[in-house]
Amino acid sequence: MRIVFLGPPGAGKGTQAARLAVLRGVPHISTGDILRTAIARQTPTGIEAQGYVDKGDFVPFEIVLRLVRDRLQEPDAQGGWLLDGFPRNLEQGTAFEALLQELSQTLNTVLYFDVPDEEVVRRLGGRRVCETCGDTFHLEFSPPPAPADCEKGECSVIQRTDDSEDAIRNRLQVYLEETQPLVDHYRALDSLTPVDATSSIEEVNAAVDRAVIGLAG
Repeated sequence: MRIVFLGPPGAGKGTQAARLAVLRGVPHISTGDILRTAIARQTPTGIEAQGYVDKGDFVPFEIVLRLVRDRLQEPDAQGGWLLDGFPRNLEQGTAFEALLQELSQTLNTVLYFDVPDEEVVRRLGGRRVCETCGDTFHLEFSPPPAPADCEKGECSVIQRTDDSEDAIRNRLQVYLEETQPLVDHYRALDSLTPVDATSSIEEVNAAVDRAVIGLAG
């Protein structure tokens, strides 16, 4: 199976991709992971990407595409893959389709995790991080422990600046402007499989499993 996971921040794409990867025995690929791996391995593309990272600049799309090409050609990806976080816009989607054609690979479907903006704000806005532990919590789903209960010392729980409501809404606006045309593109190609990501974890699990029944991998 070859699947792209698409949806707004906080939709649960990464969680579902990781779960399905274990069940189906195919790699869960995210651009962040392959970038870090390439840099750690000091591959030619990784070295080139590191120059941008060290300066605090965005890694150009051309380099990201090369990283994706390299990853999709590794032995463990020959039986399929689950791609999370790429492509992000229509330009990237068009380049990705050309890449798959070059590699003689076929995209089976795009799982689109549909979540209303207010639900995304609720999920991400409740996230908290302990500066002492490094652990992540959620005010509603997984409340942080009292300071005395912290395993690594006294807890210092904070809300990251990118989890403030204003920051979340800005990210959602960027997502809408950049990614919605890609969603519409895949829908027009009849390649989009919507998943109601507002349901319970068990229901989302079941919806994903139904969507991939019969796919190889």
